[in-house]
Amino acid sequence: MSNYQDRWQTVKVNVEEGIAWVTLNRPEKRNAMSPTLNREMIDVLETIELDQEAHVLVLTGEGESFSAGMDLKEYFREIDASPEIVQVKVRRDASTWQWKLLRHYAKPTIAMVNGWCFGGAFSPLVACDLAIAADESVFGLSEINWGIPPGNLVSKAMADTVGHREALYYIMTGETFTGPQAAKMGLVNRSVPLTELREATRELAATLRDKNPVVMRAAKTGFKMCRELTWEQNEEYLYAKLDQAQQLDPEQGREQGLKQFLDDKSIKPGLESYHR
Repeated sequence: MSNYQDRWQTVKVNVEEGIAWVTLNRPEKRNAMSPTLNREMIDVLETIELDQEAHVLVLTGEGESFSAGMDLKEYFREIDASPEIVQVKVRRDASTWQWKLLRHYAKPTIAMVNGWCFGGAFSPLVACDLAIAADESVFGLSEINWGIPPGNLVSKAMADTVGHREALYYIMTGETFTGPQAAKMGLVNRSVPLTELREATRELAATLRDKNPVVMRAAKTGFKMCRELTWEQNEEYLYAKLDQAQQLDPEQGREQGLKQFLDDKSIKPGLESYHR
């Protein structure tokens, strides 16, 4: 059984029933993301990706916050006084885990927003494949309130998930919004009472865990990449992903699914997965 107890200073990891619960662990700072946390999250994500016991990753925060965004003192004020090359390294670490690794992660990812979610936290939130929030969560793009536009890829994250008018409204006003509002605008998939959040997330993670992992990876990667391509490019790319999945799939899911539906009459693909 995977054991990551006390391996990282700012992140907790616990693997249960095939689900890796990755918890940003700076509750005294509302889990604000520091340079140390950013470096550790790169290691966490790369480690869990290769862990054969972890099939789904859930990202959340310790205590009453998902994350308050970037740590204003450690990420901004202290780094501003450093040589320019240090700023480049710090920014690269943040982007590496918050976007590059998470967005193209080999395993399904779920953001479980358990409280405050502000500013830079929108990047890893949107980079996760799916998201569930507590009704009591508070979201905000507060950068405008302290004199900067949204940093890193926050604006891109909003543009990819939220409608034009709503995104600009919250970017320009700095006003906050709740879990149900986040669900209505498409920033998260669902919003549930805080008391039900972990169980709702666990159920969703279990559903993803039980799917064919090779096909799951091809399906989610294909969707994300197709948004960047033309229709003609997509036709070639998505057929190539389909062929690739069939070649790489050790359990031959396509053949199993067809057999169980057409020959055995044991499943209804529109309502259930094939039996693995």
